[in-house]
Amino acid sequence: MTEGQRATEKAAGRVASVMQESRVFPPPAEFSSRARIGSLEDYRRVYDEAARDPESFWHVRAQTLPWMKPYATVLDWQSPTAKWFVDGQTNASAACLDAHIAAGRGDKTAIVWIGEPTGERRTLTYRELLAEVCRCAAGLQKLGIKPGDVVSIYMPMTPELVIAMLACARIGAVHSVIFGGFSSEAIADRNEDAKAVAVITADGGWRRGTTLALKKNVDEALKKSPTVKHVVVLKRTGQPVDMVPGRDVWWHDLVAGMPADTPPVAMDSEAPLFILYTSGSTGKPKGIKHTTAGYLVWAKTTAEWVFDLRDDDLFWCTADCGWITGHSYVTYGPLAAGASVLIYEGAPNAPHEGRFWEIIEQEKPTIFYTAPTAIRSFMKWGMQHIEGRDLSSLRLLGTVGEGINPEAWMWFHEVIGGTRCPIVDTWWQTETGGIMMSPLPGCTPTKPGSCTLPLPGVCPEIVDAAGDPVDQGEGGWLVITKPWPGMLRGIWGDEERFRETYWSRVPGKYLAGDNARQDADGYYWIMGRIDDVLNVAGHRLSTIEIESALVSHPLVAEAAAVGRPHDVKGEAVAVFVTLKGGEPDDLAALKDTLRRHVRQQIGALAAPDDIHFSAMLPKTRSGKIMRRLLRDIAAGKETVGDTTTLEDYTVLAKLPGNDE
Repeated sequence: MTEGQRATEKAAGRVASVMQESRVFPPPAEFSSRARIGSLEDYRRVYDEAARDPESFWHVRAQTLPWMKPYATVLDWQSPTAKWFVDGQTNASAACLDAHIAAGRGDKTAIVWIGEPTGERRTLTYRELLAEVCRCAAGLQKLGIKPGDVVSIYMPMTPELVIAMLACARIGAVHSVIFGGFSSEAIADRNEDAKAVAVITADGGWRRGTTLALKKNVDEALKKSPTVKHVVVLKRTGQPVDMVPGRDVWWHDLVAGMPADTPPVAMDSEAPLFILYTSGSTGKPKGIKHTTAGYLVWAKTTAEWVFDLRDDDLFWCTADCGWITGHSYVTYGPLAAGASVLIYEGAPNAPHEGRFWEIIEQEKPTIFYTAPTAIRSFMKWGMQHIEGRDLSSLRLLGTVGEGINPEAWMWFHEVIGGTRCPIVDTWWQTETGGIMMSPLPGCTPTKPGSCTLPLPGVCPEIVDAAGDPVDQGEGGWLVITKPWPGMLRGIWGDEERFRETYWSRVPGKYLAGDNARQDADGYYWIMGRIDDVLNVAGHRLSTIEIESALVSHPLVAEAAAVGRPHDVKGEAVAVFVTLKGGEPDDLAALKDTLRRHVRQQIGALAAPDDIHFSAMLPKTRSGKIMRRLLRDIAAGKETVGDTTTLEDYTVLAKLPGNDE
């Protein structure tokens, strides 16, 4: 590579940071006094311990798992292949259930479940949950499902979804949870890629007051899923469904008369625990593979650290188990830690836009972990849904899924947390298995919009496209330089794609696919995906910083910034804006106001060329804005590419074109 080529490559990976955020919020003294990690000195001591001798560090934390066979070696690292707790045997279901009952905590509440239809509520103790898991596991074994078989799970957010996951883990089957909003085509693709032998589903599920035809979608998918031999159907809504003799069985018939003490199968530490499909840039979903022991240690430890879990907590993570957040912080992390988990079946605006605050008032969770896109929706819906609600049970708030705009952070802090609750703004991915960077609520001063510092065992770096570190304050590619227990072990059935996607562009380091910067205090700021960078007149700008500037205006609820081709500047800045109230009479004046606001916040370079107003933005079912589709619309193209993860297809038809 010539010097000129190297200079070009280095510049390609660098991103200008133009956002300024100086507000700092120290952890409340009372919180710190009771916290697991209660000072920055404690954090640095633990972080340094993990960096100095990672194998000893993780050996100590692995002792909390129920080992059926001790491991011989903590880590075997042959980049990019990691093996953790080599040759040991354990079981994820036993770690989440049996271990607590053996410790005398069987009568503790494991799950509090709230259905979408008002009035539906169930609770399960750890002992009751174990019995249900054992019956389901025995039923699956009776169908002939063996260790290593893949079972697809396509269900609503009921206790049976968690039970199905843990039952698969108990018998050594690999579960592949498919979000209940996906189409039959998406189910078929995942069944075929994973070679699933069975599907666990329901007749239907509730979503915003209507029922989803889950079983019907499965029936359609099975026309293209030749490896599936069995379908288990939970009766949830009572809607009529077709049951194919010899293939389909009702859940209640499957578990009837089954033993409540099915023993857990001893699984190798590196045996696959689950596959979780995530969208790929090519449109073909990637089946991210996570294995047993390392993932469990990571999910459990990070849940304890980040959420400062206490014995009397009721932990509410609002994610669906169709996403990694639901795997790690609804199921495996909190249950392995022995926590009580709140699960809600429905949407935040069903049957009304104050549903979450109603649940908090009634059930009194102490920890509330949700997505920035939900927070912006709450802001848009208005204070009338929150005023008068008792949210005093909350002691900790968390955000997940994407970077949070500083003004949304402040709203969450002031309105929902009453300024008393620390906020853990967590950065992590499907691939990382669990949280990688986050404030620790008892010790880390927080800055609105920053995920602050890496957790012990996480070694991040920010580099340019040539792999060289960037200067402090400059944006670049976020990489992880050393292995961690929860890391993905591959893409299911595609080792070449695994290496190419994550390990080839910066050799020997995991490429997260996100841009980030590090400030003078060492805090990390996520600046959006590598592909979500605008090149305006030779300056590479982060979309999230432009969006944060727009959302800081009192009339703006949500914004998405994308680039469109420009003859002079290379790219022009196009933004799609959702307003808090109705559309104003003078749109042209509001556009001028917003342009001036962005100039004032971050400079003239970032001022939008095009401003489009939209009642809604296209999002994935996990709540992330689909900027790729907006780029096509801003450029005047017909929408192309993979739209299987789009939550609401009608949004595309309603989006404005170039209305300048």
